[in-house]
Formats: sequence, C-alpha cells, structure tokens
Amino acid sequence: MSGCCSPALFLLLLFSGGLFLCAADVGDFAPCLQFFYKSWPPKGLTGTPICQRYVNQYRFSTLYSRQRRSPWFSGYVYGAPAGKRPTAAWKFEPQLAYPGADGNMIPFPPGPLDQNVLESQAVELDYINSTYSRGHLNPSLHHQSREDRYATFTLTNVTPQKAGSNDGPWESLEQTVNKTLAAYCLGEAYIVTGIIPYQSGEPWLRNRVAVPEYMWSAYCCPKYNVSLPERLKHTFPTYAAVGRNDRNSTEEIVPVDQTAKKQFRGYDVRQMSLQTLETYLKDRFSAVISVFYEQCSGSD
Repeated sequence: MSGCCSPALFLLLLFSGGLFLCAADVGDFAPCLQFFYKSWPPKGLTGTPICQRYVNQYRFSTLYSRQRRSPWFSGYVYGAPAGKRPTAAWKFEPQLAYPGADGNMIPFPPGPLDQNVLESQAVELDYINSTYSRGHLNPSLHHQSREDRYATFTLTNVTPQKAGSNDGPWESLEQTVNKTLAAYCLGEAYIVTGIIPYQSGEPWLRNRVAVPEYMWSAYCCPKYNVSLPERLKHTFPTYAAVGRNDRNSTEEIVPVDQTAKKQFRGYDVRQMSLQTLETYLKDRFSAVISVFYEQCSGSD
C-alpha cells in the first residue's frame, strides 16, 4: 500500500466499493480526450485536468482549479436523455487528495472527512444552508445512460450557482440545447461548459469555494441536418451562451431583460456565436481562449 494513499482512505475506498487501482486520473487529459472535438481540449486556461471516472469507465473531462475548489470547465459528449433527472449521491475525487488513489469518484461517507479531502476540493458542507445551489457544468440532462447521469453528481463538476440562474434562464438554456441537438445534430455533439470569474472582489462560499460571476457554454456539432429552420441556421455547427450568476453585475456582457419574471430577473442568458464568446473570455482571462479545434470547422 506504500505510495498509494493513507490506510484511512484505503478503508474508505473499500467501504464505498471503489476498486483500489493506484492509478490516478488527475493531471492529464490523455485517457479521456474522446470527450473533446478532434481530441483537442480547450486552450488558454490552466488548471488540473481530471478524467472523470465512474464505475470504472470514463464519463467526461474537467479542468479543475485546486485553489478555487471548483472547475474551470467540463467537456463532454452530448447524449439524448432518457427518463427523469436522477437522484444521486454527491461524490468526490479521492485522487485529488491522494495522487495514488483509485480514479473512481466515490460518494461522500458519513461522518468526518479526511483532512486531505477537505483541503483538495469542495465538500457537501460548503453548500448546505448556503445561498448558492450546486450548479452542474456537465448536466445530467445531457446524458442518456443512468451511469453517465449519476457521474455528473461530483462536486468537481459543480460551481456555486444562484438558484435564480440554476432554476431559471440557465436551466432553460440547457433544455434548449438538449432539444436542438436531439432534433438536428446527426453525429456526435461536443459541449464545453465553464465559468467566468469576477475581475476583482470575488466572493467565496464558506471562505473555501470561489463563486463565478458568469457561466458559459458552447457546443460543436460538425454533422447536422442542413434543412434547418431559419431561426436555427446560425446555431450550427457551433453556438454559445453566457449566463449571469450575479443579478447585480454590469450589463456589458449580458443585458438584463426587464420583462423577465421577478425571481429570475438579473440572471439572464445571452446566446451568441462561438467567436463572440471567445472574445469575452479573452478579455476576462487576459489570454487567448480557444474552445474547439479550428472553431469546430476542421475537416474530418
């Protein structure tokens, strides 16, 4: 057991049913490049790559910020959902706490957590009785199998999101993307969803988890039905959106719809081209951010 993890975590893995493989899935996207168009992860952001593994299969990919204890983005392949949203146990990544630990995400155990887990990532107590919901970057709605949907319930795929966004305009965006891709995308659709931090004065949840000012998402569907309705012709092969996570933010990126329902006003989502999104990302991150290989226009 030397070099893998502590005896306490070993017992935790056995208790939870995790396989003790001593194989980390952190620090390299190489095992899970299939979740990105042309096996090409977004460029321009730095963080800790995670190949998200559940029940011994890779499900999606995440670029994680250890300092923020939240993801920069998650990348996945869209699947038409089957059934209602599942109720799943929230999970964590043992390999973030111990590099030699099993790469399978596992449910949080009852009782106190190992200190290494607390320091390496967000935990359930960070969100309980807070003013923020657990906002999926990779939503269960965009997957078909039960295991793929369960896998989205890991806190490394979650950012602090206001309920007015999570239950309002952002949820509507996820539903719109779901219906559009299910109806018109003829091949695989690749989605990357991420966050935009505040320029300054960033709030923190429990002084542990950084809260984003905006969320963004973009899809790439290189093979699609060319007989699109006029209203959707500008949404293929790529489309993108930015959503407000702070109703008091300026309207520079996303204007506020004054006719929106009161409980959702200020949490608006602005849909836009991929190029426009990348311009906003460049301005906020002071770096050139490329979401898809050749902006999803590369030859097959």
